[in-house]
Order: sequence, then structure tokens, then C-alpha cells
Amino acid sequence: MIEMASGKIIRTVAFRMQPGEDLLLGIQKVCEEKNIKNGCILTGIGSLNGARFFDPVELPHKKAGYGYSDPIILEGPIELVSASGLICHNNDDILLHVHCAFSDKNGTAYGGHLIEGNKVLLTVDMVIAEFEGINMGREMDPDLEVPIFHPTEI
Repeated sequence: MIEMASGKIIRTVAFRMQPGEDLLLGIQKVCEEKNIKNGCILTGIGSLNGARFFDPVELPHKKAGYGYSDPIILEGPIELVSASGLICHNNDDILLHVHCAFSDKNGTAYGGHLIEGNKVLLTVDMVIAEFEGINMGREMDPDLEVPIFHPTEI
């Protein structure tokens, strides 16, 4: 089964985050200030002072057998090669689901589910889009035991 909804992009917001800003909390702040609850991250690039993220792992005690790892932590200057994700909500709460690709000083690539604690090193440049006609819902799935995306048409 595929859940889907269609709508259109009604607004884009471009922004730059300065050194020391938390990447995930900065995106959240922009979404709150611009009242964007249904949208996506179109692009995100820049540099970070280290990186923190999750990746899926086997977790036999979970119903589905999988979940997220302990945080993976990279030290030192990190290139934010790409950021993409969904701007969802559950009632009035904005819920972000962001994935990023990173590279270290040797060009070794990493990637995963963004969590708090990623501080901007020099700059992060982002563009997000707001949707019309799509409800970008996100709720905990009791069988998978993770938040799941539920798009519906408005």
C-alpha cells in the first residue's frame, strides 16, 4: 500500500544559519516563525563543527526487529554535503524528519537521520518549501514503534 497526497508549493523560504546555531533547532525555529507545518527541505549545504546522527540497526526486542542506533558522533570540521527532509506536524507541533549526508576532512562520506547537537561551523544555507493541499501528518506507529509519515489531501 502507498499513502499519497498531492498539492502544490505555495512558498519558499531561503535562510542562512550562522556559526554556533544548532542545525535541527534552527530549521525548527524558521518553520515556527514562518508558520510552516506542511512542507519539505529542498536543499541544505554548509559546514558543521562535528556531526551527530542516527542510522537504523537491528533491535530484536522491537516488534519490527529494527530501530535507531545510539548516536553516531563525528568530531572535527564536517562538510554538510546535503540535507533533505519533511516538515510535518502532529496537531500544532511541528515535527521535522531530516536526513543528511556528511563528509569529513578526508572526504569519507557518512549519512543518516539528523538529531540535535549539530552546530554550524562557518555557514549552513537552506531552502525550504511550504505545501498547499497536503496535510503532512506524522504519528507514532504502534507496530513499527517509530513515527511514520501520513500524507493526506486537504
